[in-house]
Amino acid sequence: MTGNPQLRARALYEARRTRVPIAPFTDDDPALTMADGYAVQRELTAMLLADGDTVVGYKVGLTSKPMQDLLGVDSPDHGPVLSSTVHRDGDEVRLGEFIAPRIEAEIVFVLGERLCGPGVTVTRAREAISGVVAGVEIVDSRIADWRIKLADTVADLASNGAVAVSGRVVPFDGDVDTRLLGMVLTRNGDVIATGAGAAALGDPVAVVAWLANVLGENGVALEPGQLVMTGALHAAVPMTAGDVFRAEFDRLGPVTVRVTS
Repeated sequence: MTGNPQLRARALYEARRTRVPIAPFTDDDPALTMADGYAVQRELTAMLLADGDTVVGYKVGLTSKPMQDLLGVDSPDHGPVLSSTVHRDGDEVRLGEFIAPRIEAEIVFVLGERLCGPGVTVTRAREAISGVVAGVEIVDSRIADWRIKLADTVADLASNGAVAVSGRVVPFDGDVDTRLLGMVLTRNGDVIATGAGAAALGDPVAVVAWLANVLGENGVALEPGQLVMTGALHAAVPMTAGDVFRAEFDRLGPVTVRVTS
C-alpha cells in the first residue's frame, strides 16, 4: 500500500463537493494498484456515509472486453450506489451536479435474498435475484479530463455519478434470459447505441456472482432490496443540457433521463 488513502479520499470528497476535478493519483504514483484504489474508496465511502448518505446497492464496471482492454485489466471493478444519486424514470438531472458526465444503459438486478461470498455460483446468484429493471448509469470522473488509470477510477467510486431506474420491476424467473435482452438507446429521438445483456461478462447474472464473491472477501454481503448495476452495454455517451435519453430494453421496457442546465 502506497501513500495515504485518507488524504486521497479527502481530495476526491472535495472534488465531489466543489465540482472541481483533481489530477490523477497515478500521475504522482504510477505504481498504485487496484488494492490501493479500494483503500481510498473505502475511506471516501465512509466520509459520504458520515454525511448521512446510505448504500443502496453496487455498480460493477469494466464488464466488457473493450473496456478491460482499454485499462489493461482482466476483471471488473465495483463501487457503491448511494441513495442520494438514485433517480426515477423520467427525472431531470442537472448537468451542473457533475463534472464530465456520460451515460450508459445497463441491466439492473434487485436482490431478493442475502448473497454472501466466497463460493457464490451463477446458479446461486440467479436464485437470489428477485427482479430485473431497466436502468442507466451516469458515469462521472472527479479526475481531470477522464485521464484515469485503474487505481484512479476504483478510488473514485468506480467513476459512479448517478443512476436512474425504471419503476417497473420484472420478476426474475426462468422466462427471462438477461444475456439475450436487447437495448436501444436514443438521444432526442435519434438512435445512438444498441447492445445486449451478453456484453456484461457474457451474462449479467455472472456479474452478480462475481460481485458477491469479491465483496465477501471483505466480509460484505449483498442484502435483500439492494440494486446491482451490471455494466454498460455500449460505449459511454457524453451528456449536454437539453438532451433526453431513453433506453428501451426488451421485456423490461424503457427508462428516460432528461438533462437540464
